[in-house]
Amino acid sequence: MRIVDRLGLSRTALLGLCACVLMASGALAASFLLAPQPAGAQASDHSDTMKRHLGVASCAGSTCHGRSLGDGVPVRQDELQMWQEESSPTGAHSRAYRVLFEPRGKDIIRRLGLDDAGVARDCLGCHAEPGAARLEDAVGCEACHGAAGSWIAGHYTVGATHERNVSQGMTDLVDPQTRAGVCLDCHFGGTAKGQFVHHRIMGAGHPRVSFELDLFSTLQQHWNVDADYVERKGRPNALQTWAVGQAEALNRSLSLFEKPGLATDGMFPEFYFFDCHSCHRPIYDGADARASKVANPYRPIPTGYPPYNDENMIMLAAAVRVLAPDVAGSYDAQVKRFHASMTQGRDAAVVEAAQMRAMAKDLSRRFAGSAFTDKQGFAMIEAIASEGVAVRYTDYEGAVQSVMAMDTLLSGLVAQGAVSPAQASALRLDINRAYASVKEPNSFEPLAFRAALSSAVRAIRGMR
Repeated sequence: MRIVDRLGLSRTALLGLCACVLMASGALAASFLLAPQPAGAQASDHSDTMKRHLGVASCAGSTCHGRSLGDGVPVRQDELQMWQEESSPTGAHSRAYRVLFEPRGKDIIRRLGLDDAGVARDCLGCHAEPGAARLEDAVGCEACHGAAGSWIAGHYTVGATHERNVSQGMTDLVDPQTRAGVCLDCHFGGTAKGQFVHHRIMGAGHPRVSFELDLFSTLQQHWNVDADYVERKGRPNALQTWAVGQAEALNRSLSLFEKPGLATDGMFPEFYFFDCHSCHRPIYDGADARASKVANPYRPIPTGYPPYNDENMIMLAAAVRVLAPDVAGSYDAQVKRFHASMTQGRDAAVVEAAQMRAMAKDLSRRFAGSAFTDKQGFAMIEAIASEGVAVRYTDYEGAVQSVMAMDTLLSGLVAQGAVSPAQASALRLDINRAYASVKEPNSFEPLAFRAALSSAVRAIRGMR
């Protein structure tokens, strides 16, 4: 039921913004040069069987996850079918390797001038599963759940528990911090080979990288949150997942920025870290030219200076107002110091990035250990559109995050029973207006967006 709700009209309106990211979050490139390799050709170098990736086929039995109908107990058992669903974002992971051979990818590899080795170096870190038995498995089960050699034989036995599976090596994706770390490696960027989307790759045609943990988790959902799930793993909380995801995304962005090998590109900074649309604006040279930039009091930088992409900073600014009000003032002050430091040179920026990242890590731990209430959910929706946060929506990236957040938080309130499905459906018209205002990045208008966002918030406020 929840996946249907989350992929309703408003979700569909945003799929164009994130579908490419889902299918191509690492280095999107294609290679007509890179021939598929035979099964086993890319097997893990680990000789220890317990650490080996066994491949999708090891999960595909009809008594395991390979059934055609999702009516199994305790899991659906049609997970493989959902993983390879052609008509849905749910199947995006299974298509990740294939897109390396499709027209868009071929164009990108041609522009980048990559040979087979270059494609393997820059693309396979995310378009295939590191250590996989077969490249054609793309992003298979073990890319997220961990190498199955140590736990596959015991995870379906009588008496098996989630805790025991985790103790034997399965990745604990129930923990929002762990899940965020796994997802961010490809959907935001990591330090492993082929997991960082530098600006040159985006310049060659790779989609802009953006991530929201709860939204992306929902698009990949292949489980039912039923009584058995709750007994084994606890009831998921979309509000918590969203808040932890925002904190971990900021932590990851800043941790990558702190690494000299990633943050510089020749004599230039690595533009991956900057707000794309602060530079990619129309240029007018005539006497009647008017600046399109809107002032942002939380970015104390000179006009014309490219700002750091602060979409996750903005969302955390809303979250701390509700979930950690005792640090809201110090958080906003650190945001200003970080942005200001970007004009002072790399050394100063790295110092402030470390301080900003420490705050993000502390907030992530705090959110992960909190029980999120309906009241807090409503309050966070209002905080996203509050005056102290809305003035920061001066560029496209932050605006997109705010709309995704509003939809995520509303769906979380539906899941917790605070808002009925009928009420949520009525609210979709207002949320769709906010989605429409960020549908086309090149026509984004900050003031019109803020008005649409405020309208949606007023409608949700009436549901309290």
